[in-house]
Amino acid sequence: MSAHARRTTLRDTAPAVVGVGSLVAFFLVMEALVQSGAVNRFIVPPPSEIFMSFGRVIVEEHVFSRFLQTLVECLTAGIMLTVFGVAGGVLMNRFKLLQQACETWVAAMASAPIVLMYPLFLVIFGRSSWTIIMMAFVSALPPVILKTIEGISGTRKVLVNVGRSFNLSTYQQFWKILFPAALPTIFVGIRLGLIFALINVVGVEFLINYGGLGQLINDLAERYDLAGTYAAICFVILVSVLFFMALEKVERWLRPVD
Repeated sequence: MSAHARRTTLRDTAPAVVGVGSLVAFFLVMEALVQSGAVNRFIVPPPSEIFMSFGRVIVEEHVFSRFLQTLVECLTAGIMLTVFGVAGGVLMNRFKLLQQACETWVAAMASAPIVLMYPLFLVIFGRSSWTIIMMAFVSALPPVILKTIEGISGTRKVLVNVGRSFNLSTYQQFWKILFPAALPTIFVGIRLGLIFALINVVGVEFLINYGGLGQLINDLAERYDLAGTYAAICFVILVSVLFFMALEKVERWLRPVD
């Protein structure tokens, strides 16, 4: 291997090595703090106990069936917010009066603690998966709408003028110029929306104690199984990281870099 190839390999692997090393160092420091009594083990169990609890939690608590339920709820909410979010952004960009009337409210909804409305959703949809899905859908909708508007509005005028010079209809301008130019920004909004959806799915599962990974955390916490609770939380974090990485892969596949 040449010196240039070695430097390239080192440059590519260095971020991952530093990230994993930092995580290992954090767990070692926490282990030392808990074992020395600086951190109360009745609040934070030693990382070694959390690690040893993974196998027990996976086998005894049916983690994978719970994971599948959470995944189905998240994907259902994701499909809904992609369809309605992109369509809503396109309509608001097309009809300026609608955008002027509603864009501020959509932006305000993005910062509102919608999760606190779960009792209302329970009344409407009952204690079921649809309560979780609809909560995730409503909470994750604003970034998709706003990014769709931003992407279409940010299309370069020269591209629009080229379309006009070819006498393209409004329909053709949208599908051949505006939408393709806005896709990178729309993808950002969809990715943000799906991440918010996953957060809300797990959070509402925890709140209403119904199915999925959120209920698993609730069950373990009520049993005061601290090591198992933290293991379940770590599993959710791992799922979130893998979910984010998968979204990036899908985005690159759908929008290859030239």
